[in-house]
Amino acid sequence: MDRAVASLSPELLTALHESFAADPVLKQKQNAIVRVSVDELAINHQLATSLSTTVSNRIDDWKVTAQKKSGRCWLFAALNLLRAGAKQTLGVKEFEFSQNYAMYFDKLERANYFLESILETAGSGEDDRLVRYLLQNIVIDGGQWNMAVNIFRKYGAVPKSTMPETESSSNTSRMNSVLRSLLRRGAQELRQFRHDGDTAGLEEAKARIIADVHRILTLHLGTPPTVVDWDYTDDEKSFHREGILTPQQFLAKYTTINLDDYVCLVDDPRTEHSKGTTLTVDYLGNVVGAEPVLYLNVDIQLAKQLAKDAILEGEPVWFGCDTGPQMVRQDGIWDARLYDYAGLYGAELAMDKESRVRFGESAMTHAMLLTGVDVHDGETRRWRVENSWGDEIGDEGFFTMADNWFDEYVFEVVVNKSRLSPELRQALDSEPTVLPAWDPMGALA
Repeated sequence: MDRAVASLSPELLTALHESFAADPVLKQKQNAIVRVSVDELAINHQLATSLSTTVSNRIDDWKVTAQKKSGRCWLFAALNLLRAGAKQTLGVKEFEFSQNYAMYFDKLERANYFLESILETAGSGEDDRLVRYLLQNIVIDGGQWNMAVNIFRKYGAVPKSTMPETESSSNTSRMNSVLRSLLRRGAQELRQFRHDGDTAGLEEAKARIIADVHRILTLHLGTPPTVVDWDYTDDEKSFHREGILTPQQFLAKYTTINLDDYVCLVDDPRTEHSKGTTLTVDYLGNVVGAEPVLYLNVDIQLAKQLAKDAILEGEPVWFGCDTGPQMVRQDGIWDARLYDYAGLYGAELAMDKESRVRFGESAMTHAMLLTGVDVHDGETRRWRVENSWGDEIGDEGFFTMADNWFDEYVFEVVVNKSRLSPELRQALDSEPTVLPAWDPMGALA
């Protein structure tokens, strides 16, 4: 039967106010919450202070990086993975690739990717769900592992000294807003040319828009180097004059992993997406013609085991997670039981991982690097994480993750394909299930 409209009546509101006022415990909580951060009241202090930050197996002996006021964590994490081998090759303890260089070309390529997507969907109205999604998600800072690989393959990498940070690389909001305005206007223009059947006008307009994007990026981020005149002094005080290298040559010479050998494992907890199968997301990418984002859907316990195996063999692991829940940012710790908001509010808040994904409560929001794991009597207890939020929080920028938090809030890990079983390696060749552009698995770190 049809349900009657149930508005909030004055009588109901009066009853709720009176019930609240009659409860002395709620009044005490109110007195505290209006003056103190609710996190300080909900935190499990004993748990927060008992979580050890030491691990039995630790790779890192370097300083963390800082993405500052930008959403480039996925690029920072990927370049931090590459620099682990570069430091060994160079014989130095501290080294950074230019994150600004990688972002410059990601933004340029992503502008082109957007314009091509707009042309592909030109037959649909502006109120079409996909078109609206494309128009709302333009040249944002976030990305995925495969998108980083696309940039490295095409443009290589350079030392940070050859393209250092700028005000806009460290604080991208204004630059991004200008690019969004330019590209939305460009989308309107290109759709009109497509509607009119004016191919020549369309191509001329697109070339002009890309030139505008290039100009804006170069003004904000600087001019990317086409070659690196590379010399340096290693930690043994030996001087090396390496000569002129292209960014592609620099990447190939000083990194130790083959990007083609790595695969992104995802834990999609929704039951309709079977484990051991591949997934992709429509219109998720940055380089036109490059390989699409590809996930191999596996159980989170397998993802953890493969990540642990890599760390035990001395290799850091790129991973993506929902970083905000159950975190003490200043202390740099995560534990799935850290805050008891339900007990404080008297309201049930808990959802399992699948439900959180289905109902928009959880998705991947941040990418980092696993650099350590604590194993005791064969049991994994916690993980050490290289973040990219600077060295003033956590253990000089390194965080500690309880193993239970990994289960609940980690969604992706990147491992060498050689670690997979023969069945899973074979599954990589299967046709992936294509998820819509707005699917939670398309969330960007």
